[in-house]
Order: sequence, then structure tokens, then C-alpha cells
Amino acid sequence: MKLIRTAALLLAATFAATAQAAYPDKPIRIVVPYPPGGTTDLLTRLVAQKLSESIKQPVLVDNRAGGAAMIGSDLVAKSAPDGYTLLSTGAGPHVINVSLFPKIPYDPVRDFAPITLMSINPLLMVVPAAMPVNTAQEFIAWAREHKDKANYCSIGLGSPSHLAAELFKPLAGIEMTHIPYGGSGPAITATIGGVCSVLFDSVLSSGPHVKSGKLKVLATGNKQRLPSWPNVPTLAEAGLPTFEAFTWGALLAPAGTPHDVVARLQAEMARIFAMPDVRQKIEDMGALPGGGTSAELDAFTRSEIRKWAKVIKDGNIKPE
Repeated sequence: MKLIRTAALLLAATFAATAQAAYPDKPIRIVVPYPPGGTTDLLTRLVAQKLSESIKQPVLVDNRAGGAAMIGSDLVAKSAPDGYTLLSTGAGPHVINVSLFPKIPYDPVRDFAPITLMSINPLLMVVPAAMPVNTAQEFIAWAREHKDKANYCSIGLGSPSHLAAELFKPLAGIEMTHIPYGGSGPAITATIGGVCSVLFDSVLSSGPHVKSGKLKVLATGNKQRLPSWPNVPTLAEAGLPTFEAFTWGALLAPAGTPHDVVARLQAEMARIFAMPDVRQKIEDMGALPGGGTSAELDAFTRSEIRKWAKVIKDGNIKPE
């Protein structure tokens, strides 16, 4: 009887190992909790194509926008942890919403298995082309002198654009009035028109307007200068050494996904991000290629949650 039980256990273990070794043996779906066309969506489609070529299986991108990007995130959190439904997400739904909303339908740490960071998406500090400043320090001096005029646009309440400005204000020792808009388009239009004094926005959306001369870039929110914008100083260089604000993308699986599946996906992502053509395309989007281990992404997520929770609390920021 004991021999039969042992043989059965060995057979089950062999079957499980064989089944796992076959991963992936069917299409993979990557859920993007945003509409098509944004940085996260474009990056996910690029990665999906390369991953599909490598694993010889279709990799489908499924846009599930809505609910402050929580609909798509929750869908993946409650999906089977088998490696066939993944989430390509960002700072908003994964770290900011935790502190912005009194309750969200998932826990960004407990309900997901981190795979890897996919991108760092820098923010540019831009002002109207006619603004009489050319550096971040000159803007700070202007804002102190024109307290009644100083304001900032954002792409929405609680957005990285909003929180970056809230992080900037106390570090710069200035006050500014917040004017929220419903997306990059209207916020950029208002800034170009001089309605707003300054805007923190992604390279992808604001960069073309800088190059056309409609906006003026003063600094970037990264610690290091951007390869695609080498002549633009960082805010750290401008005298705010602790300032760092950017959006980012990450690839996640539902919690409970087998470790070897997560490791396989992380290895595939590392290989993809090492490809010169992929790196160039990501930089052309105004982003920086990601990478790193699951443990590193987990630590990064926790630190980002703490960082933006303090900004939200100190600014008394609440959802509409």
C-alpha cells in the first residue's frame, strides 16, 4: 500500500512538472487598464509582439479602461493564477489609488505577483513659451514674486502630474493654485495658452510641443538626465536634490502564480528589454526601458506607496 501511495505521488509530481514545463501552451492575455494609445498601451503592444515571437504563442493586449484604471486591475487580481492573464499597469492604479480612495477592490501588494518593471516614464516641467523664465530656479523666483498669479495645471485630480506639482511646491518653498483638467490634451492646451504657469507632464504628450516651440521645458523629474533630452537639467540639478517624480509601467500576475512561471516571464522581459530595437523604440516614446527582478519590483512598489501616501496626506488631496 505504501509503495502504491509513493508511486502515485511520484506520478503526480511528474505530471505537474511536465505540465508546468509546457508553459505557455496557449495564448497569454495582458490587460491594460487604460484606453489605447497611451505610453503603457504602446509599450505593452511592443512587448507583447516580442514575447509572442519568443514563446510561439499569441500574446493578446486587452484594454479594460475605467474606474480610475481599477476595473482592469481588479479583473486581473481575481483571475486564475496560471500565468495566462497578466496586468500591465502604472503608478496611478497601483500605488496612488491606495491612498487617494477610501477603498479600492484589490490590494496592490497582496493580490499580485510582481514580474518586472517595464518602463520609467519621465515627467517634463514645462511652461508657456512666453513665460519670462528659462530655468527651474527662475520659475521658483517668479512664483515667489507673483503669488497671486502662480498656478499649475494637471492632467487630473490625483494624477502623477498633480502629485508631482504637490511634491514640488514645499521643496521649492512656493504656493500655487491647482487647475485640474481631464487629460494631457486640455492641460497642454491651457498651458500653451498661458492659462497655467507650469505643468508636469509626460515626454510622450508634452515633448512634441516643446520641440515645436509652443512650450518651454525647464527640467525633468528624474534623478539623471534623459538620453533623449541630454541638454535638459534635472530638478535635482536645479537645487531640489530630493525631488524625483515620474510615472512607470510594471508587469504583474495574480497572486499565487507559480514561481517558475513568474521567473520565466521575468527572464523573457529581461531578454526583450536588452534588444537594441526595443530600447530605441521605448526611448522614442519618451520612456526608459525597465527591467529588474520580482523582488526589486516588490520593494519599489512598497516604497512608491509610502512616498505618494505622504504627498496625498500632506496636500489633503481627496477624490472628487
